Amino acid sequence: MTLWRADEIAAATGGTASADFAVGGVAFDSREVGPGDLFVALPGETSDGHRFVDQAAAQGAAGMIVARPVDYPHVRVADTHQALAALGRAARARAEAVSGARIIGVTGSVGKTGTKEAIFRALDRMAPGRAHRSLKSYNNHVGVPLSLARMPASTRFGVFEMGMNHAQEIAALTRMVRPHVAVITAIAPAHIENLGSIENIARAKAEIFEGLEPGGTAIIPFDTPQRDILIDAATACGARIVTFGLGAGADVRALERVPAHGGGTLITVQMPEASLCLTVAQPGEHWVSNALAVLAAVAAAGGDLGVAGLALAELPGMAGRGARLDIEVPGGTALIIDESYNANPASMRATLGVLAAEPATRRIAVLGAMRELGEDGPRFHAELAAPVAEAGIDLAVLVGPEMAPLADALGGRVAFVHVADADAAEAALAGRIAPGDVLLVKASNSVGLGRLVARLGATAGKGGE
Repeated sequence: MTLWRADEIAAATGGTASADFAVGGVAFDSREVGPGDLFVALPGETSDGHRFVDQAAAQGAAGMIVARPVDYPHVRVADTHQALAALGRAARARAEAVSGARIIGVTGSVGKTGTKEAIFRALDRMAPGRAHRSLKSYNNHVGVPLSLARMPASTRFGVFEMGMNHAQEIAALTRMVRPHVAVITAIAPAHIENLGSIENIARAKAEIFEGLEPGGTAIIPFDTPQRDILIDAATACGARIVTFGLGAGADVRALERVPAHGGGTLITVQMPEASLCLTVAQPGEHWVSNALAVLAAVAAAGGDLGVAGLALAELPGMAGRGARLDIEVPGGTALIIDESYNANPASMRATLGVLAAEPATRRIAVLGAMRELGEDGPRFHAELAAPVAEAGIDLAVLVGPEMAPLADALGGRVAFVHVADADAAEAALAGRIAPGDVLLVKASNSVGLGRLVARLGATAGKGGE
C-alpha cells in the first residue's frame, strides 16, 4: 500500500524531491526501517540520523527526508524535525478530508497507553483495517508526528497518545493532533519534580483541550480531586464535557462491579444514552476506570458501544503494562505480572491491589524506584508500606536506592530484601520462585526491570534443584 509519494511529501514539507518514489511506512530509527519505508534523518542529542542513511537504504528504505544531499531518492528540507511535524499535520488533514476521520487524543498521569490501546481495539473491531493509533508509547514531540505521518488516508478513526514532562508540551502536541475527542485518564503525582504540584500536573494535562476541534468532546475523570481544574479548562476551550467515574454524578458511571470468573471485573455501566453490562478482562479497579473512559470516548467518536464491550472483554495485557507470563519453575509453573514500564504512587497502589486479589501460593513483589517525584520522592516511597502490607505479600524485593524509605517503613511488617539494581534483584530471586507463586514486577522503566522479566521468562526452570 502506498502511504506517501515523493511529490506529496515535498508538498507537505516544503522540500524538494530528487526523484519520484513511493513509500508504505515511515521511520526515524534506521534499525526499524523496513522495505519500502520512508526514513526521516533526524538530528539527535548524541547522534545525527544522516549518519545512518546507508543502513536505512540497505534495509530497504524507498525514500528519505534529509537536510543535506544523499545518494538515495529523497526529499531535501531545511529542518527534518519540522518536516516530520509538517508531514504529520498533512496526514491528519488528509485522513479527515478523504475519509472523515474522527481523531481521539489520550493523556493522563496513569493508564493512557492501555486506554489508547483499548479505544483502538474497540474502533478497529468496528471498522477493521480503518483504525490507526500511535504504537508503543510514541507520545512525545517525535513520536506524535511520526504516528500521525503513518496514518493512511483511508483511516476512519485515529487514536493518539500524548505525554509530557513539562508544561506546554501537550499544548504543542494537541495542536498537531487536533482531536475531536480528548481523554484524560487520571491525575497522579507523575513528573511532579518538574511541575511542582498535583494542581500544576492537572493544568498541564488539561492542555489537551486547547487543540480540540470546534464542538469537540472532553472526557474527564469525575473522581479526581482536580476535576474542577479540568472542567474549567475544557469549558474555556468550548468543549462538550463528559465525565466518567464511580461517584454519583458521573456521566459515565459504573453502578455495579463484581469479580468475573477467570479474572477481570463484571461491571454495569450507566451512560447518558445507554446502559450496558460487560466484562473488563484486565483485573483491578484502575481498569474499571479505564474502561469507563474507553466507553465514553467510543460513544463520543460515534463508535459502537456493544463492540467496545466485546473488545474490553478480550483485551490482552501489554508488555510492561499488565502482561501475564507463565514461567516454568522446578515442579510446576509461576505467574509474572509484568508492570515494569512505568510507576508512580497511584499505579503502584493499583497494581498492588491486583496482586492482593490474585490466587497464589505466595505473593512476591519486585518493586523498583518511582522516578521524577522530586523532593517528595522519599515520602511517596515510604507511603507504599501500607499497601504493600495490605496486599498480603510474602516477599518484597526492593530495587534501587530510592526504595530505602520504603525499606525503613516496612520494618518487620513484611519480609523483604533491598538490592541495588535489576541484576541484584535477579540474584535475590534465584532459587526462590516456586510453583503457584505470583510475582508482580513494577518500577519506572529506567530501573530496567523489563530486562529482569525477560530473563526470568528465558531462564526459569533451567537451573538445578
